[in-house]
Amino acid sequence: MQPQYDHIQKSPLYLIIFAMGILQLIAATTFSSWSISNLPGIILLFSGIFVIFLAFGFQHLQVVDQGDFLTIRFGKLPLPLCNRKLIYKNIIKVELGRTLLLDGWGIHHSIRGGWVWNIWGKDCVVLYCEKEILRIGTNEAAKLCAFLETKIVSK
Repeated sequence: MQPQYDHIQKSPLYLIIFAMGILQLIAATTFSSWSISNLPGIILLFSGIFVIFLAFGFQHLQVVDQGDFLTIRFGKLPLPLCNRKLIYKNIIKVELGRTLLLDGWGIHHSIRGGWVWNIWGKDCVVLYCEKEILRIGTNEAAKLCAFLETKIVSK
């Protein structure tokens, strides 16, 4: 079944995380001894590899209709980092919104309450669900909001 809505938003901000990982790898190579007694160098090496892995995962935010629910995920298949499934029947209301500068990017609680999933920009769709508020950052806010409204009406 073809999804009725499928959008991948890209962000250049992953380059900041990638650069941090590279810096950690450079710092790890400055330690000359790779014995177990050189724990800081070993920690920098593995944390640098992990941070680079995270950078590529936070390069994309994908929002996909899956029939009865919406999937939100950072990263692209086959290696998504974080997944969130949102059942349409649990959505009470949707509206266009804007994230705050303090909301930033990533996955976290907003100072206004509820969860934020954002990768780039300030436009978002605010979903009022039975037990929570969710803000999904997107560069297609009007299109996503219109799609979700059709799913709410068809309950």
